[in-house]
Amino acid sequence: MELLQEHPQLAPYLAESEAVNHGHPSIRHEAERLQTSTPDAYAYARAAYAFVRDAVPHSQDSGDPRVTWRASDVLELRTGICHAKAHLAAALLRAAGIPTALCYQRLTLGDGLGEGHALHGLIAVRLDGAWHRQDVRGNKPGVDARFSLSGERLAWVPRAEFSELDYPVLYAEPRVVVLNALKAAPDRPTLWRTLPDAL
Repeated sequence: MELLQEHPQLAPYLAESEAVNHGHPSIRHEAERLQTSTPDAYAYARAAYAFVRDAVPHSQDSGDPRVTWRASDVLELRTGICHAKAHLAAALLRAAGIPTALCYQRLTLGDGLGEGHALHGLIAVRLDGAWHRQDVRGNKPGVDARFSLSGERLAWVPRAEFSELDYPVLYAEPRVVVLNALKAAPDRPTLWRTLPDAL
């Protein structure tokens, strides 16, 4: 699949926003901590990816009912669904000057057994002159996502027979429909009922 930039310039993929708030002191502090042990942009991107994937549990996996959406809150509370974790990963990467996009998949709920669909959130990093999608959702039995610049190692590959799909656009900011759902949900069970199923 060819990934398509929403913006022709890279500047929007380095910008700060309400959700990807990489100017926040806690984000800057974590970025500086990661940079002390990484010699270059590639090592930093890998370390930031691993931190978000492994040190911030996916709230469904951990049973945490709280809903987060702003990167600094995801970092502070150490919880979030895929979209929230993507916002944190984007913030940490942009804080180090690595262009980072938000991207989406449409996946089934309940393994395609008639329970509907939901949007899944990913990131893409711009390294070595190309975009590389990454999934910081967090691993669990049956999910083994890894940082990779030589072929995608995402949590899931969409299955056409279940009307799943990859959206090719690389967005500079979270989609409004996703952000509105995250902001409005008082808890994760409610969010599961209100997350959009398509862009």
